[in-house]
Amino acid sequence: MERDYFRSFNLFSEDEIEEFLKFSEVRLISKNDYFIQEGELCKEVGLVKSGIFRSFYTSDEGKDMTYCFRFPNHMIASYSSFVSGCPSKESMQAITNAELIILKKDAVDELVQNSLNWTKFLKIIAEQEYLELETRFFQLQRDSAAQRYETLVKKHPDYIQNIPLQYLASYLGITQRHLSRIRKEISF
Repeated sequence: MERDYFRSFNLFSEDEIEEFLKFSEVRLISKNDYFIQEGELCKEVGLVKSGIFRSFYTSDEGKDMTYCFRFPNHMIASYSSFVSGCPSKESMQAITNAELIILKKDAVDELVQNSLNWTKFLKIIAEQEYLELETRFFQLQRDSAAQRYETLVKKHPDYIQNIPLQYLASYLGITQRHLSRIRKEISF
């Protein structure tokens, strides 16, 4: 799976993928455990091999605010913490049992030193993160909660049933009751 993920970028030689795998490690994360918690330094990135994660922050009122989900074949990291070396402003929690391919920051730095392709890869990932953030911003500004839910279901139909309602409602910015009404109205 991870080989196919990296091959899909049409950047890497088989030797470069092997080098990545040599530096990486597999980590199992149990449901409800964390990849990173708010306030920690993010010193690694992960490729989600299986499982689902939610990214959230705690509001001033002490409420969990889910703003992102990560599914298999997605990279996961507290990106701003990873880049800046500052504490994470978010937590990333497994909402199912999960398996990650982990790469420590020093290994990322070494890969970048050894191959321009890894620099290109990191640029692509940064661009994807930006586009995802922009899409999320416009969804919140333009789309109704029903439209946002429908988009999520269409993009990830195999995983949506595994996301607890309270996290879906938080992601959509609505109550669980409103989400239940939306789910009854929308049938796929």
